[in-house]
Amino acid sequence: MSIYDFTANAIDGTEQSLSDFRDRLLLIVNVASKCGFTPQYSGLESLYEQYKDKGLVILGFPCNQFGAQEPGSEAEIQQFCSTTYGVSFPLFAKVDVNGENAHPLYQFLKSEQKGLLGTEAIKWNFTKFLVDKNGTVLKRYGSIDTPASIEADIAKLLD
Repeated sequence: MSIYDFTANAIDGTEQSLSDFRDRLLLIVNVASKCGFTPQYSGLESLYEQYKDKGLVILGFPCNQFGAQEPGSEAEIQQFCSTTYGVSFPLFAKVDVNGENAHPLYQFLKSEQKGLLGTEAIKWNFTKFLVDKNGTVLKRYGSIDTPASIEADIAKLLD
C-alpha cells in the first residue's frame, strides 16, 4: 500500500486521488481555523510559494477533533483560509484524524510514522507528515514544529 492508493474529498466536494500528486514532495497537515497554531497557515503558504515550482505540494486537511477548533463548513474554511492567509495550496474536506472514523489516509500516515513514544494518535492540530516523491512517509512533525523549522528538510529533498 502506498499514499497514492488513497482518495479524499477536496474542499469543493470533488473526489481527488492522491496519485495526482505522484512525483511531488508532499507536506500533509491537519489544519484548523480557530487554533493557537492557525498562524502557521502563513508559514505553510510561504513554503508552498517558495518551493511549489520545485515540486512541493502542501495538502491541508481541516479537522474539528481538537477543541472543536474547526467548526465551519468547507465553504467557510476555504473563505477564511484564502482571505486571512492567502492560502493557495490544496485544501480538503474536513476529516477525522483519530478514532474509529479516522480517514484511511491518516490511518496510513500514522502507521508509517509514529509520534512520541511510538504512539500513533495525533495530539493536536497542525501535525505534519513529509512524504517523498516516491510516496514514502519520511517524517512526522508535531504542532510546535513551525513551517520555517522544517524548511531545511524540504529544501534538501528538492535539490
